[in-house]
Amino acid sequence: MIVVPAVDLREGHCVQLVGGSYDREAIRLDNPVDVAAAWERSGFRTLHIVDLDAATGHGSNRGVVRKILESTKCETQVGGGVRTTEDVDELLEAGADRVIVGTRAIDDVAWLMEVAQSNPGRVIVAVDIKNEKIVTRGWTATSERDFRLVVSELSKLPLHGLLVTAVHREGMMQGTDLSLMREVLEHASLPVQASGGINSMDDLRGLKNLGVAAVVLGMGLYTGALDPDLLLEEFAQ
Repeated sequence: MIVVPAVDLREGHCVQLVGGSYDREAIRLDNPVDVAAAWERSGFRTLHIVDLDAATGHGSNRGVVRKILESTKCETQVGGGVRTTEDVDELLEAGADRVIVGTRAIDDVAWLMEVAQSNPGRVIVAVDIKNEKIVTRGWTATSERDFRLVVSELSKLPLHGLLVTAVHREGMMQGTDLSLMREVLEHASLPVQASGGINSMDDLRGLKNLGVAAVVLGMGLYTGALDPDLLLEEFAQ
């Protein structure tokens, strides 16, 4: 299992939100390119970059994303508002190693199949879950589809993997939702990345023991609750 720092973009800044609420912003750093570079200097070899404004339809940080991609040697996975084939192609051409799709992937399986087959192993589907419900459109809309069925269906496609975020734990510093991740893994045959609420080495060890392939870290890293040196010592990059 590897650990991956999140670089979440909002209004040109690097931010961290609490509980998936855009009204509860806990961290705001001025220069996301510098933030990405700092994580790379710390020894991380993969970065998770998300455009929160694009995800909610309230703007775009695509220029900042490009600058990060141009400046880093890390592997990158990029998402946030990726809802067209052109979006996917543009990000891959800009240097992203993998592209994360969420809302349209959940709503339009035919489109997802087409994109996945055109870019085998380079697409990650974000399955954002809040209180056992899939949420989309930057966590502002709720789907009635059962997440277990969705995970099973997605596992049939040539994806890089699934990114499962426990939105109800996001930024709360209350620990990961191990029971949710266990259920996801029971229905997934693709690699699963976990996110949401992870703030201790015990959280990470629990996820590793379940069989999670990667963990995306936000608040735990930005607040100093997790020590980068200890993380990289235990969890290989």
